[in-house]
Amino acid sequence: MSNSSVDPATLYVVATPIGNLADITARACAVLAAVDGILAEDTRVSATLLRHHGIATPVSALHQHNEARRGARIIERLAAGESFALISDAGTPGISDPGAHLVREVRAAGHTIVPIPGPSALTAALSVAGIEGPVLFAGFLPARAAARQASIKTFESARLAWVVYESPHRLVALVDDLVASLEPTRAVIIARELTKRFESVVRLPIAQLPAWLAADSNHVRGEFVVVIEACAQTAADEIGTTAFPVLDVLLEELSLAQAVRLAQKITGARRNDLYAHALQRQHAAGESTGESTGDTSDTADNADADGTDR
Repeated sequence: MSNSSVDPATLYVVATPIGNLADITARACAVLAAVDGILAEDTRVSATLLRHHGIATPVSALHQHNEARRGARIIERLAAGESFALISDAGTPGISDPGAHLVREVRAAGHTIVPIPGPSALTAALSVAGIEGPVLFAGFLPARAAARQASIKTFESARLAWVVYESPHRLVALVDDLVASLEPTRAVIIARELTKRFESVVRLPIAQLPAWLAADSNHVRGEFVVVIEACAQTAADEIGTTAFPVLDVLLEELSLAQAVRLAQKITGARRNDLYAHALQRQHAAGESTGESTGDTSDTADNADADGTDR
């Protein structure tokens, strides 16, 4: 293809808005306008976006029911030098949306696959959740109650904060399972209708979720991202079992400040938690030898002048 925005024999995986039609990158628009064809989860949904941005590229459907069947034909056209853009109804293809099967087939056939990053309900929700440390993404949980409850136990065993997508007709069932399975004080963030007109983000203890849902019928309408925070004890345990051993090894070879800085990069633990452990270890070492460590120079960059963690 002659257009410089795309290369021939290439599949572009393009993120599209999750609600607000303005949330699309200039690069995504250029690619969508330049490829030979767009593969869309629902052509009717995509038509609204493409029309809004003046994109007239031919669109064909590629969804969970025809993805495997259509793959061979797409690969034939890629082999002939054509280029395609893969989009879903909203967000990033392959993230709880169709596309992963086609991507695997195209890669196996030896063609180039290029990501065009952009909107994602997952990253949008996490950006306003205030979660620190690693997070496990679970996608949509099973519809059947027994399988959903088993999934909750599985994800809990990872001892991390975790995130699920949920539809309006199953949100109440999910909340009931969370209430039955987790500590009542555990915090949950419910992000509803992100980037859309009735967007809302709330953070509540699990015990208060049923009352919040019942307080307004609008609370169970729309599309949801649910973030289950790691419990406080779990977070502390994770630091003790993963970050502190790393820090202990580094302290054998590096200064306190250097060891803490590197341990934070490696483990993602909070700097102040690491400094507190390092100082406690330093103090204990001084007591065991009958000496005072006395050296506080390494702790100067522990916190900003206002005492906040960096």
